[in-house]
Amino acid sequence: MTEHIKTLIAGAWRDASGPQYATEYPADGSTVATLHAATAADVDEAVQAAERARLQPAWADLKPHERAGMLYRIAAGIRDRAEALAQLQRLDNGKPINETRALVASAAGTFQFFAAACETMEDTITPSRGDYVSMSVHEPLGVVGAITPWNSPIASEAQKLAPALAAGCAVVFKPAEITPRMAIELARIAQQAGVPDGIISVLPGKGSVVGDALVRHPLIRRIAFTGGTAVGLGIARLAAERLMPTSLELGGKSPTIVCADADLDHAVAGVLFGIFSSSGESCIAGSRAFVHASVYEAFKERLLAGVKALRVGDPASERTQMGPLVSHAHRESVERYVQLGVDEGGKVLAGGKRPIGDEYGRGSYYLPTVIEGLPNQARMCQEEIFGPVLALLPWSDESDLIAQCNDSMYGLASGIWTRDYKTAWRIGAALQTGTVWVNTYKLFSVSTPFGGVKMSGTGREKGRLGILEYTNQKSYYWGTNAAPLPWSR
Repeated sequence: MTEHIKTLIAGAWRDASGPQYATEYPADGSTVATLHAATAADVDEAVQAAERARLQPAWADLKPHERAGMLYRIAAGIRDRAEALAQLQRLDNGKPINETRALVASAAGTFQFFAAACETMEDTITPSRGDYVSMSVHEPLGVVGAITPWNSPIASEAQKLAPALAAGCAVVFKPAEITPRMAIELARIAQQAGVPDGIISVLPGKGSVVGDALVRHPLIRRIAFTGGTAVGLGIARLAAERLMPTSLELGGKSPTIVCADADLDHAVAGVLFGIFSSSGESCIAGSRAFVHASVYEAFKERLLAGVKALRVGDPASERTQMGPLVSHAHRESVERYVQLGVDEGGKVLAGGKRPIGDEYGRGSYYLPTVIEGLPNQARMCQEEIFGPVLALLPWSDESDLIAQCNDSMYGLASGIWTRDYKTAWRIGAALQTGTVWVNTYKLFSVSTPFGGVKMSGTGREKGRLGILEYTNQKSYYWGTNAAPLPWSR
């Protein structure tokens, strides 16, 4: 039965002012929910309400440990509803249920971590150079805008909402149009945890309407964005006109390197997980695998056996490893890239087509795909596909390997498989990426900063100091001199 959902705008649960639209379950195309898209007027109402709410004593006068208490309650609220939230996210974007459960658990852990960071964060007494005591303190920026993607909603939203609340900011959310449920449910849990009305609003709808109005609003003091590079560049241009700080987590074309001495069982398992989990719909997906020529054929044989064994199917099943892509339109985009790879001279070793069977007919499923025979300069090896497509490339010379890995507009993540720690350190230091995984892949800790370089973005999320991204630094000087300042004498 299709559910009509309302959203939280300026402290009230209501329909947004724009047209009604529907969200679909990618596994079978059925309508999951209907809701109304937000408008520029809704953005203004939400931002104005957030500005008023953040200045009220009920929020502005809270001590850090009191804000932390709310974050702990949000974490508990997520855990209390963990299974229901995981099922809702499965319906939103088609991720397998085991993966959505992990994302929900991650979101709860994020709030718990930033609660602890909030109540233990210290400002600084700086060394003085005269008759004064000097201090460095941090104050909340104000109202911030958070724009999140469709691939891992609850985790992305928690990584923005938790540190922003910890810093004392108000947050106006713009979730992805097709996956609005997690932001709406987080707002509900936050309200139940005691966050005052107006501090959080959620505005579903098109980025060209809601996102644009949010970035342009004069009361927005910061934008935290996760999404495509083209959109991120547009946000950066608008933000630059106002000298507004941003964090931009953008695209990736991450290389994974298999060295001659790698444990091939570990490397194969890691490469499979790195590209095919989440159906490849991940900014850090390891989509370029560089395998040393001496082990290339052995690695390829094991990899293809692993691909053949992957279970593609119903996201509701706990056995499923790969669910559908997020939409039919996105599947068509992936298919165009695979055809481009073939046109460029690549050979499809596995996949490259839709699965056959009644259970797949109405969903946007696509098989895990491996292509070899392409140079690193090929478009399929340079452009982000955001799907389950792996380019397999041999290497023999380390300096040439590093040059090829870095020959990309992106610099988000990378992986290295080797038994030699010196090799791992040497190659890792040479890679132009924000994250390097060694003998593992796609593991995260909320305590460790995350972000990219080059066209993969700016700024960092996570980590204890992530709260400071949502603050202004202010300096104080307290005079201790016994005599008046000498200049006027």
